[in-house]
Amino acid sequence: MLIAAFTLLAVGFTAAAQSNKKAEAPDINFENPVHDFGTIKEADGKVSHDFSFTNTGDAPLVIVYASASCGCTKPEYPAEPIAPGAKGTVKVTYNPAGRPGEFNKTITVKTNAPKKKKVALQITGTVIPK
Repeated sequence: MLIAAFTLLAVGFTAAAQSNKKAEAPDINFENPVHDFGTIKEADGKVSHDFSFTNTGDAPLVIVYASASCGCTKPEYPAEPIAPGAKGTVKVTYNPAGRPGEFNKTITVKTNAPKKKKVALQITGTVIPK
């Protein structure tokens, strides 16, 4: 009986110690999730912007995918995991061909970060026609 009591007590202390450990997880922090291209000329062609981010968590960050709200916008992102404390970029290219006037596009970035599974980036501007 005494051995069973000590065993239960030891199991309880072990479980309590493990539950107090901080779970390791990635986290993503973009320096600025919005970029305004201002006024661009349709004749000048595509424009791009790099959205810089840091993995502020304590486990590797994986960008699962990045998708744009329009076929005129193309995101590019790192395929390899981003180590804790490391930086990376999501490059977004906008094609103004045949799209005169104001634009406002959203890019959704899906990650393995539990607090920020999806992050929205935004590009805006005005296209001057040819």
